[in-house]
Amino acid sequence: MKNTVVANNKKAFHEYHILETYEAGVQLRGSEVKSIREGKASLKESYVLVRKGEAWLRGAHISSYSHTGFEGHTAVRNRKLLLHKKEIQKISSKLAEKGLTAVPTKLYLKNGLIKLEFGLAKGKKLHDKRESKKKRDVERDIQRALRA
Repeated sequence: MKNTVVANNKKAFHEYHILETYEAGVQLRGSEVKSIREGKASLKESYVLVRKGEAWLRGAHISSYSHTGFEGHTAVRNRKLLLHKKEIQKISSKLAEKGLTAVPTKLYLKNGLIKLEFGLAKGKKLHDKRESKKKRDVERDIQRALRA
């Protein structure tokens, strides 16, 4: 079955070198699920944190569901990520390395379930950002030339 991407974090690929990616389920409330299915989610300022043997998604913004009454959900809150204990231990040990962080890259629907893809990332320096921008511009020019 096809995965439907609900939210992308383009900034993550600009700011970081993504070394490894993981897929996790997200513990959500009913109105949050409905809102995500409407496409009202953002991963811009979010990150993944491992505390006390549990992985958490922090800073993700899920707007309130359009048909909810007065009792909806909080737009920005900590949401637990559903991973196996061994995966969490592996991620935690890698995050302990200097300079590594866990950054969400996309939120998507997979077989009716909402999944989060996040990557272990190392921050880019300014010259790396410039280099990746140049590379992207060259690829865009090549695509234009091929179309013409």
